[in-house]
Amino acid sequence: MTGTATRYLYLVRHGEALPDESGLTEAGRRQAARLGRRLRGIPFTAVHHGPLPRAEQTARLIADQLQSVPLHASEVAGDYVPYLPEKEELPPESADFYLRFLAGAGEEERAHGPALARQALDLFTGAVSTEEDRHDLVVTHNFLVAWLVRDALHAPKWRWLGLNHANAALTVIRYAPGRPATLLVSNDMRHLPSELRWTGFPAEQHV
Repeated sequence: MTGTATRYLYLVRHGEALPDESGLTEAGRRQAARLGRRLRGIPFTAVHHGPLPRAEQTARLIADQLQSVPLHASEVAGDYVPYLPEKEELPPESADFYLRFLAGAGEEERAHGPALARQALDLFTGAVSTEEDRHDLVVTHNFLVAWLVRDALHAPKWRWLGLNHANAALTVIRYAPGRPATLLVSNDMRHLPSELRWTGFPAEQHV
């Protein structure tokens, strides 16, 4: 069924995590609270978040700044490899680099990650069959943000690789009926002071 109203998808990578990934650092908590204040006034239908502590804590700190928006934990919003390319799909000059990176994925992630990624496209993307526009917030991890941005740009499936997103940065995609997806905002950190920006980015990408 074709959607009749526009979906606005707000994507957030979790705040800065502790070294053991058991939760957020103090900086990560500050990042999440500041993002929540930025998002006040948006009529979110729900806040979806992955089950890992760093995503759940980020989602709760954001939701504390919103008005009675329900929280939904879901594996679909979790941390997983969304697509495993074959070598021939990749640019020759970087194929070996990416394949070495992906070799660290465990067997369970290889088996279930792509299926979860397909579910994410079904659950979070496309116009909606409602009378009013819909606003959804997904608090997740770098890989899923990259996968959904890649899909919105109709890029090859392997191209989620190499897309990096800062902690607590904001990306917004619009899905209007009968129109291609539009990337409205990408990796926006304007709500964060300079000392809280760029966490989660490789050092050479800090500007």
